[in-house]
Formats: sequence, C-alpha cells, structure tokens
Amino acid sequence: MDLKEQLKNLFPTHEETPEVKVETANIWLQDDPIICKYEKRKGKPITILEGYTGATADFKILAKEIKTKLSVGGSFKDDKIIIQGDFRDTIMEMLKDKGFKVKRVGG
Repeated sequence: MDLKEQLKNLFPTHEETPEVKVETANIWLQDDPIICKYEKRKGKPITILEGYTGATADFKILAKEIKTKLSVGGSFKDDKIIIQGDFRDTIMEMLKDKGFKVKRVGG
C-alpha cells in the first residue's frame, strides 16, 4: 500500500488538486542576448539578468519560473531579474533550452 492509498483511506472526501503549470510558450524571444552577470552585494553573491526587450509581464513570468526551478529567492526590479546566489551556469542552460541567446559577463 503506497502513500497515496493510505491518505485516501484516512481522508476519503479529499480531492486532489491539479498541478499549476506556468506557460512559457508565449514568451517573446529576442535577437539580442540576455546578459547574465554575477555581483556581490553586502558580501552575498547574486546573479543578475538584464537586457530583455519584451513585455515586462513576460520577464516577470520568466523570473518566477527561474526562482521556482532553482528553489531560491529573488526579485524583479528596474527591468532586471535578481536571483540570490551564483547560479549563472544553471540559469544560462535553462534560458538556452528555451531558445534565448545568453551572454555571460564577469568572472
């Protein structure tokens, strides 16, 4: 008996909720590369993505997806995505898989 069956026995009236998926197929791809750079602020490493020329809403969706996949904190300010930690290589691979051109700056 697996865990799902045990939970169904304990809570017979509970209904499973479907997983929410973020659709990124509608994100506008650009010709210019997105710049991925590394900085330290107050002694802590951060990764900054900038140079996206599409809609702000698309860039916010992309920021949320990156933060969710990496399980890290971050923010979207002044048309820049700021991710806590040094995740340049991972983020660059994710963006290349989506079809973006990415340029690494610094270090």
